[in-house]
Formats: sequence, structure tokens, C-alpha cells
Amino acid sequence: MKGELPGRVTRGEGRLEGYLARRRVARANALVPGELRKGRVLDIGCGFFPYFLTKTDFSEKYGLDKGIDRELREDLRKRHDLALIDVDLECSGRIPFAADFFDVVTMLAVLEHIEPRRVLRIVQEVERVLKPGGVFILTTPPKWTKGLLRYLARINMVSRVEIDEHKAAYSRKQVRAVLEQGGFSRSSIKSGYFELFMNIWARATKEHNRFELEDLTPSESKDRIRRKNLFKKRP
Repeated sequence: MKGELPGRVTRGEGRLEGYLARRRVARANALVPGELRKGRVLDIGCGFFPYFLTKTDFSEKYGLDKGIDRELREDLRKRHDLALIDVDLECSGRIPFAADFFDVVTMLAVLEHIEPRRVLRIVQEVERVLKPGGVFILTTPPKWTKGLLRYLARINMVSRVEIDEHKAAYSRKQVRAVLEQGGFSRSSIKSGYFELFMNIWARATKEHNRFELEDLTPSESKDRIRRKNLFKKRP
């Protein structure tokens, strides 16, 4: 019914889903630098109900996912002052915003739902739409939890619908490698675990625009040019 918000924050059933969503939101909010909250945030894969965006404070809030109900989009714009965009990013490969537009981009429990061959392109797009000094925050379950999550889905502790759609699993080292290949410098990437090592968090800061080489030292410029060339190789 119009005006009502769904009781679930993910698709499917699972007794732990609400708790896990709250933990992801708490971790993401803790990773956001306070000075960036005056700017814009984009939550990629925000889901049929953008729980994180309703629980975070920014001057402007945007969510992006495929198949978002139009009526819900209108309701959330009125009630929470946030804009939802219906886009299948995995297929389109492009975030529909200008370069240097966002202060923060988040991707919470989404990486594992993307075809591995498309991940690099999406990370490159995140780097493009971030302002210099902006941050990219993501969470994903580590590789070792794959069997455990399937067992928890069978006993209705987590959503089987969500788990069945997992297309890949990553180690912490692999997450950091994807971020670096996508345009973020190694020194700007921080990562760790939460939820008893059952989830990885990572935060990467965009230090410079890719074409602002004149302000870098010669060695930094060579490194930027090397990583810039990655953008010519589309997965």
C-alpha cells in the first residue's frame, strides 16, 4: 500500500537478515569521514528498499539498482528526501552521473552478486564519479563463508534468494586488488573484517583525477599512467 514501507530490508526470508543489515549500515556509517556528509552519497545495489540510505545523513542521497518500484521511488523521495534510479549497472556498465559528482559511493553486500568479468568496469565507474578526496566503501562476505552461508540459507537464517544469486566470493587480498586495478592507489585502500570475520569491509579514497598528472611527482605520474592504461581494457 502506498505510504507504507516494507517490513523486510532484503529479498526472501531469513531470521538474521534484519540484524545483518543493521550491522552493515553501522559499519558503513562508521567508515564515512564526517566532513563528507555535507555532500552527496550514492548507494549502488541499494535493493528494493534502500535501508542504508534511510539510516545515514548526507545533504543529498541517491540509490541505484534494477527493478525499483516507481511508486516506492516517489514515496521515498517525499519521506526521506532521496532519489532512486532504476538502472541495471551490471548490464549497462555505466553509472548515469557526471565525473567527480559524489563524495561517497557505497556498495554493501553487492560485490558477490556481480559477474566477476564485470566487476572491474564497475569499480572504474565508481572511481570516475567520485570527487577527489571522496571515498568508496564496500562490504562483502569472504570466500571462506561460501559453504556456511548456503547452510544458513537452508535453515532459514539468511535469505536463500540472496545466497542463490551469489556469483563470486573474494578474499580480502582480492578485494584490495580489484580496487587498485580499478584506479585507486594502494596506499589509499584500507580494509578489515567485521561480524566475527564473516564480512570484509574496504574503503578506498580517490586521491586525484586520472588526468591531473602535472601536480604529481615523476614517479607518481608513471604509476598513474600505468593504471590509466587499465581503462583501455574493457572486461
